[in-house]
Amino acid sequence: MIMVTKKGRETENAAKAAQAIAIIQGIVDNNNIPRNIRKLAKEVVDNLKDQKLSIGVRAANAISALEEVSQDPNVPSFARVTLWNAVSVLEGIRE
Repeated sequence: MIMVTKKGRETENAAKAAQAIAIIQGIVDNNNIPRNIRKLAKEVVDNLKDQKLSIGVRAANAISALEEVSQDPNVPSFARVTLWNAVSVLEGIRE
């Protein structure tokens, strides 16, 4: 059985959060995506960077918001896949 230290888990979670932020930032920076979708993606990035909440809570909030925005019919299919990719990364965050 492999024991993961708290410090190791925190490092792993931070890396996953950074990866998800980079993925979502691609949506924010893409002018081919509707403005309201980019705005919501920017809010998710800002919330993931906010240190006031634990990483688990931030990840759960981001997953909820991304799943909701991915249901918007105005989201282009390539952006929807990108959002799902970010959700997949965020689901790996454990406290």
